[in-house]
Amino acid sequence: MAIDIIIILLFVVYAISAGFRAKKKASRNLSEYFLAGKTVSGWRAGVSMAATQFAADTPLLITGLIATGGIFLLWRLWIYGVAFIMMGFILSSGWRRAGVLTDAELTEVRYSGGGVLPLRILKAFYYGTVINCVVMAMVLVAAMRIAEIFLPWHLWLPDGLYSLFLGITNGLGLSLGESVTGLTADINTTNNMISIIVIISFTTLYSMTGGLRSVVATDVMQFGLAMIGILVYAFVIIKEVGGPGVMTDRVLEIYGNVAGGKLLSFAPTGGEALMPFLVIIGLQWFFQMNSDGTGYLAQRSMACKTDKDARIAGVLFAWLQIFLRSLIWTFIGVGILIIYPFASGDMSGDHFAASREILFVTGINDLLPPGIRGLMLTGLLAALASTIDTHLNWGAGYWSNDIYRRLVCDTWLKRKPRDIELVLAARLSNILILVIALFIMANLGSIQTAWYISLLFGAGMGSVLVLRWLWERINLYSEIAAMAVSLVVAPILLYTSDTEWIKLSLMALISTTAAVAVTFVTPSTDKSTLREFYKRIKPFGFWAKTAAEAGDDPKKPAQKLWRGVRAILLTALSLYCIKVGLGKIIFHLPDESYLFPIFSIMFGLLIIPVWWRDLVKGIE
Repeated sequence: MAIDIIIILLFVVYAISAGFRAKKKASRNLSEYFLAGKTVSGWRAGVSMAATQFAADTPLLITGLIATGGIFLLWRLWIYGVAFIMMGFILSSGWRRAGVLTDAELTEVRYSGGGVLPLRILKAFYYGTVINCVVMAMVLVAAMRIAEIFLPWHLWLPDGLYSLFLGITNGLGLSLGESVTGLTADINTTNNMISIIVIISFTTLYSMTGGLRSVVATDVMQFGLAMIGILVYAFVIIKEVGGPGVMTDRVLEIYGNVAGGKLLSFAPTGGEALMPFLVIIGLQWFFQMNSDGTGYLAQRSMACKTDKDARIAGVLFAWLQIFLRSLIWTFIGVGILIIYPFASGDMSGDHFAASREILFVTGINDLLPPGIRGLMLTGLLAALASTIDTHLNWGAGYWSNDIYRRLVCDTWLKRKPRDIELVLAARLSNILILVIALFIMANLGSIQTAWYISLLFGAGMGSVLVLRWLWERINLYSEIAAMAVSLVVAPILLYTSDTEWIKLSLMALISTTAAVAVTFVTPSTDKSTLREFYKRIKPFGFWAKTAAEAGDDPKKPAQKLWRGVRAILLTALSLYCIKVGLGKIIFHLPDESYLFPIFSIMFGLLIIPVWWRDLVKGIE
């Protein structure tokens, strides 16, 4: 155990030192603090995106999804690759050229009218506090699951010191999750409280100190550690089950041909699942809260040195997240099905999902030897830290740039704040965000439950976020309508329907219809605002009238859009064909031919040169 702790401590020291190394530059102004002075290379930005998406909760979520619905259910995660690729080819350059620090600030660049500032502040609060803190809470729930097994503070700390923490827990009446190892409620809560305090203290320290520079620097290291960790873990699991060639046979032997085949299928196994599958594939990647990169993905694009770097970041992120890492996680998830089998009668409710999610961590404790276990734990800690530091830095941007500078200083106090004052506000706002996230965390159950709820709320915003870049007619009232519908309809759907795909499709349909309808019955954005936006961004899509007024070819934006759509489709086809082909060869079912997966891989490889040219040269 000692060597495991030493490995973890070395990473903690590296992360904190990265924050202090970047402190001087980060303290100059908000651009240096939140965008690293726009000096980030494409590959570093892409790896940073992937490190943040790794999170400590993601492998747990995948383990639970495979158990509850088989490999097919992972399409709910894989389909986001289309949105990532779209961001790379069509939207990333726009984010970088916008000259803003947050996506909320884009509101005043894109729209006109008296409601622009209120919309900006509303979005800053909605994304920077509500959505941001829910995501952080989900990650902290996963942190507690990991910490419960590997950080038994009641055994490590002196009795007197631990009694002090125990007294605080009981005095405050805290309850931080249910134990998955049989600990009493007060000891489990106390252990979780200590673990969370330790984890967020060091993460907050380097994030607050060094800004985005320290976040990206640690993200690159964290991604490397996490990948080494899961590769070693996958190798140990494959060895434990008898090798990659017998994994399919073992699953079919344990669960039977029908249930086992369903668990290993990459497609729906029955006609009743076809409609949900099509809805998920067709809608979910587009109707989600980050469909245009809003949030930390946009922040990484804005921080890139050039448009080419921003484009590379988005596409690289898609391949790292959806292809490379997901394939390894699938190996682990299927291996856990074999090592820790379950009975079909157990498959019900959040408890089953939560009990399967924790097995990802249980396997680390049971299967990995000291040293290797420390490396894997460091990888999980790194994944956790990369997500927390990003959301702290991203959330602080809203509070310091949009709320404090724009609302408090510019509008209320009528004064220009000093750079050092804004950086201080950014650092202090990290604490506020953490407090809110901790409160939400105490009231979350399964990670899957929280993820599904966040999907539903986000589904109402996705279409209008993309359309504002592609269609000149979208105005501020369009966004307000989408947000209002999302906040009103989501709770109704949560209580009136138990079918996930129906809730998502209804939310997408209702919110988009409302947004488009409101667009046509409300005033257009001021022509001068649209013209300045066009000149600055050079957007893709339906901007013919504004392009002509700006002295540009009115056909050019639409032509760029169709070239961009072609690049997106080809890149997505390449990614998914290679991924599914490899997956179906690895988890080959007895009644399936090898012809389809081989053809799929060959086709995916053959079209790489076509979209690669657009990636390197651009579509302008």
